[in-house]
Amino acid sequence: MAFQLPDPATPFGARVARRLHEEHIIWLTTVDAKGMPQPNPVWFLWDDATSTMLIYTFPDAKRIAHIQHNPGVALNFDGNGTGGNIIIITGEARFNPDELPAPQVPAYMEKYRESIARLNYVLQEWAAEYSVALRIHPTKLRGF
Repeated sequence: MAFQLPDPATPFGARVARRLHEEHIIWLTTVDAKGMPQPNPVWFLWDDATSTMLIYTFPDAKRIAHIQHNPGVALNFDGNGTGGNIIIITGEARFNPDELPAPQVPAYMEKYRESIARLNYVLQEWAAEYSVALRIHPTKLRGF
């Protein structure tokens, strides 16, 4: 059975949909070779058509070795500071060498163009640095 988001007509489903589309940072947790969780904040793009998440990373990031060893990942948004507004997604990360580079993904660029400029990156230099595409295939979602 394919992964499905909660019904957006429900309060929880509406919150999940809003955060997947509006948030700029999500925490990606991989597991290192010793079994230790390794959380890192990342930029992401939720793809409604495939119910997957696209993340770009740099080629020498430790998360690449972690995912090669164990593709199971967890993703979560920051909470509201008092233990609420929690959304956790678990799934599998896959490298996709056929994925378009970030500058050729209009929705990704619309979301992050200002952030790239604010960090004083030249777009092509940023794209060369964050050149590895990860596609996250969610399997479960929970939250409160």
